[in-house]
Amino acid sequence: MSERHASSRWVDLLAAGRLPRFAVICLGVWLNAADSLVTATIMPSVAADLGGYAYFSWAVAGFLVGAILAGASAGRISELLGLRIATMLAGLVFTLGCVLSALAPDMGIFLCGRMLQGAGSGWISGFAMVAIALLFPQQHIARVFAAVAAVWGVATVLGPLIGGIFAQTGHWRGVFWLFAAQALLFTIAAPMLLAGAVQPQRGAQIPLVQLVLLAFAVGSIALADTSAGPSGALALTALGLLLLQLLVRFDERASVRLLPRGTRDVRTVYGSGYAAMFALSATSMGLLIYGPALLQELRALSPLWAGYVVAAHAMAWTLGAFVVAGVTPATEGRWIRLGASCIVAGVVALTLVMRSAAVGWVVLAAATMGAGFGFSSSLMNRRVLAALRQEDRATGSSALIAVRETGGAVGAAIAGATANLAGFRVGITQESASLAAVWIFLTAIPIALVGAWMARRLSRAPAHPSH
Repeated sequence: MSERHASSRWVDLLAAGRLPRFAVICLGVWLNAADSLVTATIMPSVAADLGGYAYFSWAVAGFLVGAILAGASAGRISELLGLRIATMLAGLVFTLGCVLSALAPDMGIFLCGRMLQGAGSGWISGFAMVAIALLFPQQHIARVFAAVAAVWGVATVLGPLIGGIFAQTGHWRGVFWLFAAQALLFTIAAPMLLAGAVQPQRGAQIPLVQLVLLAFAVGSIALADTSAGPSGALALTALGLLLLQLLVRFDERASVRLLPRGTRDVRTVYGSGYAAMFALSATSMGLLIYGPALLQELRALSPLWAGYVVAAHAMAWTLGAFVVAGVTPATEGRWIRLGASCIVAGVVALTLVMRSAAVGWVVLAAATMGAGFGFSSSLMNRRVLAALRQEDRATGSSALIAVRETGGAVGAAIAGATANLAGFRVGITQESASLAAVWIFLTAIPIALVGAWMARRLSRAPAHPSH
């Protein structure tokens, strides 16, 4: 057996002292994944208790605002503080956010807690990407992402179960106390597990102008779903997208950058890769935010079973990631194209089946979309990481999370505006749910097509371009 072949085995993934670093990555992914799935399951109960149906999608959008700003800055902060201290602080912020959500007397305080959780989650996820890029050899990258997907798979099974139990017993606040305790353990463990990891760098700076632009862009997009009419929602979304474009243009010429140079050009690996991640992530948000609520209203499913139907998306993602874990660079382009096609097929199918078809068809549509992400996401990550210059590895790797979550915020805003226009603003009824079950997914189809086109461009780019 050749050295190259041996070094790509699963057993080698944890060799050479990589086990503790792998463990902290998995712990962080668990916090992010389980929190997302549990919260999606309990949100109808939260909205009913706190009177927040008009701001239903803000629980996700607020989380994403914090996650995006944190994830975008994670690369630079890891350089400034070092991975150990940065990861510990991320866990502490996540803990504080959980406590605030658990104590929230109204939807406003709850959304503040979710934003803090998002910030903690964004930093945890961003630092995990930095750790993968800097601490693991290139041949192990796809397997690391497959293992990360496996953690999501476990969360897929346990998340809706935990959320369903708490929702059905009327104690949704207990979910956040549970995650506060786990986040506190992560905060204590992270510095020990990351001993000897990346140390602070002299002269590291934070791109404050870009982060301010990003905050205004994401904030504008998040405000779109509070608009009383379609013109206001479209204007706010357009303003947010314009600010994102301005951010990319400014960043390209800045001395302290948020993204790798060349990101603006979709003919590059960075440009097409980040664009595909952005658009495809936006495509999935309608299902993840509104799927449980629609299924509870239209199919009379319990919060637990509605959560499990939507969790078919995450489970299929996990299985798809394992299918491609050993794929070579020579064939990864075909898998990326297949994955993007499955995502498009999934959102089209959801448009047709969510309103009235048998639940099994909804499961199949959600699983098709999830499998598409499983087939393509880790390979898109690997292709972008392989193209990063050494000076861009921290910022470029953390951008994998920030770009996807920015796309998620756009998708959440569009889905939220669509749902409110369908009648969710005044509560979930059979009529409003029936309209939303079609239009939420119909508006995502053009975004999915753009993502598939960008993924196709990425798949045709050289796997290891010269720098």
